[in-house]
Parts: sequence; C-alpha cells; structure tokens
Amino acid sequence: MSADKTAVVILAAGSSSRLGYAKQLVHFRGKMLLQHSIDAASHFQFCSNTVVVGARAHEILEHTELKIFSAVINEDWEEGMASSIRLGLKHAIDKVKDLEHIIVLLADQPFVNVQVIENLIAKHIESKSDATFCEYNGVVGVPAIFSKTNFKALEQLTADQGAKKLLKDQNFKYNTVKFDQGTIDVDTAEDVMRLKQLE
Repeated sequence: MSADKTAVVILAAGSSSRLGYAKQLVHFRGKMLLQHSIDAASHFQFCSNTVVVGARAHEILEHTELKIFSAVINEDWEEGMASSIRLGLKHAIDKVKDLEHIIVLLADQPFVNVQVIENLIAKHIESKSDATFCEYNGVVGVPAIFSKTNFKALEQLTADQGAKKLLKDQNFKYNTVKFDQGTIDVDTAEDVMRLKQLE
C-alpha cells in the first residue's frame, strides 16, 4: 500500500442541523474539528487529499487551513453522505488514474490522529482485505480504507447511505481495528458540552 496510490477524503458537507451551526468549526484543544482531521491526514502526504464541503461551505473554508488539501463543494449535499463519498472518490480518481486505495475520514471525530490512521493502514496491509474499518463500542465505521475493488460499490451509494452499507453484502470481506474514542463525535449542543469536558 503506497502513499502515491492512496487518496484521502474528509467528509465535511453536512449542515449540522441538530447543532444549529457548523460543527466542523467547533473548537477542541486549540483548533477546529475539521482542522484536526486535516492536520492528521496531512502528515502522510497521500497522492490526493480532498475535503468535501457543502452546507456553509464558504464559512467553513474561510476558517480552515487546507494545507495540502483541495476543497470540492458538494452542491448536492442535501442528498446525504453518499453524494459526498461519490464526489470525493471521483475527484481522487480524476487526479490519480491508477488509484488503489481511498481513506475516508469525517470532520467531527476529534480523536482521529496520526496514530489512528497509522493503525488503520497497518491493519489493512496485514489483513490484505478489501476494506478495513475502525471499530468502537461494537460499531463498525469510519475512519476506513477501501481498496479499488470497492470503488464501484462506493460510486453506487445513494441518499444518506454511508460506506457501512457495504457490510450488508455477504461477499464483502473486511477487517477492523480498535478505535475506542471513535464513539465521540459532535451532533448536538450536549455533544459539544461533553467534548469541552474532555479538553
């Protein structure tokens, strides 16, 4: 698994409707949540680095240091997460024709860091499976890595389907790596309060 054939996509297009303002810009330990994901992924110098924004795109980008990342605006963000996955993957493939892997991150998991991504990559290399997900509190989810054998399935996601839809396919082979703090994300004001207590 080489960095020059691996892309990373950060999904940051949601409207944060339950919170009432952009959760991507919630501060935690001196920086905004989206910035945490960008900074962690920038450590690796992947061949393609994309942030998919949608709702409140200009506000979010105004306050974000993209570093090595390119931002693409998902005009169809109201469709749900699937549209951002499709757009991010298309942007990566357009840039790197022989792309072999894509890593998907979210903008609201404050404890995603370099070590979490390294653990995910190591497990994916070791297992040689088609996909590797993080697992937290019995839940399988992102961050995740997908090999090119899954690109077509990702391109066919619709509505608010995340990549976890693939898990329902009995022929889908995947592995997981523990990420206990992956349970901590931000959707509501109560989530923000709990996060502040962890600073």
